[in-house]
Amino acid sequence: MQRTNTAQGRPRAVVGAGANRWVVLVVLCVSLLLVALDATILHVAVPSLTEDLRPSSTALLWIVDAYPLVCASLLILFGTLGDRVGRRRILLLGYALFGIASAVAALATEPGVLIGARALLGVGGAMIMPATLSILRTVFPDRRERATAIGIWTATAAIGAATGPVLGGFLVENYWWGSVFLINIPLMALILPLGRRLLPESRGATDGPWDVLGALMAAAGVLGCVLGVKHIGAGAPPLAPSTAGPLLLGAALLVLFVRRQKRRPHPLIDIRLFSRAAFTTSVGCIVIGMLALVGLELIAVQYLQLVLGLSPLETGLRLLPLTFAAMAAGATGSYTLRRIGPRRMVGWGFLLTASAVLLLTLMGQHDRPLLLTVGFVLLGFGLQTTLFSAYESMLSEAPQRSAGGAAAIGETSYQLGAGMGIALLGSVMNAAYAPGLASVPGVPAEASRAAANSLGEAYKVADQLGGTAGDALHQAARHSFVTGLHVTLFVSAALLLVGALMAQRLPRIMECPVDPEDAFDAALAQEGPDRDAEPRDTAGAPATAPAPAERPVSPEAAEPRVPATREAIEPAGSGRPVL
Repeated sequence: MQRTNTAQGRPRAVVGAGANRWVVLVVLCVSLLLVALDATILHVAVPSLTEDLRPSSTALLWIVDAYPLVCASLLILFGTLGDRVGRRRILLLGYALFGIASAVAALATEPGVLIGARALLGVGGAMIMPATLSILRTVFPDRRERATAIGIWTATAAIGAATGPVLGGFLVENYWWGSVFLINIPLMALILPLGRRLLPESRGATDGPWDVLGALMAAAGVLGCVLGVKHIGAGAPPLAPSTAGPLLLGAALLVLFVRRQKRRPHPLIDIRLFSRAAFTTSVGCIVIGMLALVGLELIAVQYLQLVLGLSPLETGLRLLPLTFAAMAAGATGSYTLRRIGPRRMVGWGFLLTASAVLLLTLMGQHDRPLLLTVGFVLLGFGLQTTLFSAYESMLSEAPQRSAGGAAAIGETSYQLGAGMGIALLGSVMNAAYAPGLASVPGVPAEASRAAANSLGEAYKVADQLGGTAGDALHQAARHSFVTGLHVTLFVSAALLLVGALMAQRLPRIMECPVDPEDAFDAALAQEGPDRDAEPRDTAGAPATAPAPAERPVSPEAAEPRVPATREAIEPAGSGRPVL
């Protein structure tokens, strides 16, 4: 069959798909940059705010975790709400709330006030993140242009996450800890009127009432799962009530949420999306990619600061090659995706990342700048390649009417992967680190147990002991940490190889539907109807009306239909004819 160009049959008209779409992309990327910055910029300010506010250990934990916990739990709620009431409206409200919460956090004088402000920042972030991705899906209906836009979008996320420690280190060293929040205010004051003027309004399926109970079930379920995973990452036993309780309750609520959505005629999330192998696989690849990235970044920061003795600012600068490589991967991602297809791109991205991780096992107790730079470059390029293609495939599998729900699923998997990375790789690190401190000559058993908690704690105990015993504990702790780092890197490489195998379920070629809505429904019809779901038309409403062929249509009202053909962009050098 002859190749069909998308220019021969235009997609349905989409609000905001005009010449201003690249300006819209700039506004969306600035929005995402602020949210990504706020997720990491606080880490280097923790010692300063601890000295100023004197929070308890529990309060300090909530100061750090309130933002990601609240944000992750509310992504589905606000993503699906945006489909109903308007994505632009939700995004602008998120801007305003983010700015107000930043001002409260910067001026906080009590730990409780800062925790509340961080929670409000999480609410604002949950309103902003899925809205940016769903609006992007709307204003770029053509998949090839959308791939370029998603490449820029994912690169912006990587820039924000990696720049946070650098910017935070600079602000803390020159000002006070509240300045890491204060920088959000002028930026939000600028982007709020710009967004109101430039961003288009769009909605998804608006039939039927919004499922408030379902949204709350999803929020509570995700909150329970993320909270349990974070407790495991903090060293709590998996079977402890504080860990197992939230995990089991969260999992049960999510199961009930899925069953509820399958029964409702107007669900928050079209569960049929998960019947698409490419969508489910993309979500899984995002989880594995973030699991590796966040866990490795956390351990790398500890290695650079505690083993090599670098300052927070120097640590952030050492991580910049990872950021630049991620930017390069995002900039070239659209071209690469068209050339080699989603399957190869995600699979090769995982393999490249695994190679970088194995290369980093050559790190030791002494600084090797060239090795670290090469490893971080390969790591950043490989992971960004994987995340870009996974996000693009996931979003392209979802019709525009479900863009908010699909974006919320992608962002939730992103947050879950990050939490699981800290929990899993952190647990592996602790298990490999602690045995090396069990019997250090001259060190009392109680001191050894305290030193086994973390490398930072070991340094404090060694300083208190002093003398030969303190020196021996200091050296043993450094050696054990490097040994644990190597074990963790090998485990991470194994997980990345699992991701490369998962990628084989993705499409081999990049397909560009002439009509994404009809193509989605046609694909579901070929795979078999969902027995638990009520039949629907392409707008998401129950199919109670007569079939189109049975309706009397006047000749004047009849319009030619464009068949849901696809342009298949074949990987270069495959030698396979385009069907």
